[in-house]
Amino acid sequence: MINCHRYISHSIALLQVLSWGTLALIPFAGETLPTLIACVLLSNLGASITEVANDALVAEYGQNHKMSGLQSYAFMALATGGILGNLLGGFFLKSQGPNSTFLVFTCLLALQFAISSATREDSLGLPLPPKQFHSRRSVLDSIRKQYSNLMMAITEENISRPLTWIVASIAMVPILSGSMFCYQTQCLNLDPSVLGMSRVIGQLILLSITVVYDRYWKSISMRNLIGAVQILYAASILLDLVLVKQINLKLGIPNSVMVLCFSGVAEMISQFKILPFQVLFASLAPPGCEGSLTSFSASALCLASIVSGFLGVGMASLLGIGSGDYSLLPVGIVIQFVASLVPLRWIYHVPSSQPNVAKEKKRGRSIRTRRNRRVGRVVFDSVYAYRRERESEIPE
Repeated sequence: MINCHRYISHSIALLQVLSWGTLALIPFAGETLPTLIACVLLSNLGASITEVANDALVAEYGQNHKMSGLQSYAFMALATGGILGNLLGGFFLKSQGPNSTFLVFTCLLALQFAISSATREDSLGLPLPPKQFHSRRSVLDSIRKQYSNLMMAITEENISRPLTWIVASIAMVPILSGSMFCYQTQCLNLDPSVLGMSRVIGQLILLSITVVYDRYWKSISMRNLIGAVQILYAASILLDLVLVKQINLKLGIPNSVMVLCFSGVAEMISQFKILPFQVLFASLAPPGCEGSLTSFSASALCLASIVSGFLGVGMASLLGIGSGDYSLLPVGIVIQFVASLVPLRWIYHVPSSQPNVAKEKKRGRSIRTRRNRRVGRVVFDSVYAYRRERESEIPE
């Protein structure tokens, strides 16, 4: 899979250049709804494939180079890119307008396409396929083998149970981000720059908690960590209820400050919740199946997000939220809050120990055992010393 990453990057970059370039260079493209939907659909399709391919690349690179927890650094890079992207996008959108913003984004994608075209696969530090791999039969055999290995991997309980939990915890929570955006712009009349800066604050939160996780939280029980994150995510949903009920005004907090500081908190916590599972799946994947398992889990998470969005749209339609009527929006937020607490009922599907900590303990026991065996083989008093060391190993 990784050896196809270059060609996937070519196709994705070209796909996004075409979609955003159409909006930037064709004046009427952004005015007709079918064309606009098609361009956004192509762009989101390319972004989703990019996310899956990059997750697979990070997983295989980390396993081949014995670098555990590489996903944390990928998350840091993602958050940093989000901060810079939102800042640049907000600047160009406010000073130059939408068409100029689309054009700048198209140029950046064209630069990405050029860099990807000039990058050689062996520079990624990953093994290249043998020459006979390029035959049609070899490709089909490789696909069949990868599929078989993937099916065996996801049927293992230590992989299938946490994967089922994280996918269900995302899919069962209806997302009302679209309704909240309309409420903030139509009812509260907030400036778009405030909403853009709230995204920057959210990315800063994601970057901060990722650094803290990489430095300190890896030693915490994964089940306890995910449970606390899920409770924190549910509590952050109630911040939208505070805004809709205008409780913040009673506390002396303006709507603009409330949206700026707290609007993106729930989304960023939801993104961070995925990180420990990515590290877990990369560590548990059988050799040679890291990319396939990571791609499958990323695809399942994308599907869960789509289901969550559909549930949110359906719930908003049933409650009659929209078209200037947001009287039942608090009810929708309460339903969203309750749904986010339901996955805690099955939190036992999440393993207790984190993979890196377990590996370190196992490695420590292995080193200590080898050292004890070497001590037991000293020349003087060798027989009794060896017996004492062997007897001390029995309780372990």
